[in-house]
Amino acid sequence: MPHVVIEHSADMEARADIAGLCDALRKAALETGLFSPAGVRVRAHRCDFASLADGSPDNGFVDICVRLRAGRPLAARREAAARIFAAAEDFLRPALAAHPVALSLEMREIDPELSLRRNTIRERLRES
Repeated sequence: MPHVVIEHSADMEARADIAGLCDALRKAALETGLFSPAGVRVRAHRCDFASLADGSPDNGFVDICVRLRAGRPLAARREAAARIFAAAEDFLRPALAAHPVALSLEMREIDPELSLRRNTIRERLRES
């Protein structure tokens, strides 16, 4: 873990390199030292339909949800959230300066009783 899920307005694809943003957030998550490389997943979903604030078609958004396994101390989660958000803000700086964009991040803990998984990537990395 974590799973970093980015939702963004369709117009953000013309304003920023979304694949590059995914990679920047992956690197930021790893730099926190809280997560193993095999567990980090970053993906982005384009939202073709959205209505923001005053309804102006110029408004864009990038919403980041970080889901992680429960049990890490609040201070560590707070620091990780801040580092990942700072990476997003830094990467998107040109778009934020040139366009009205709402950037947000929320970190959530996953309930361990309701989370099932199998990760063969982790198995492959152990072998190398």
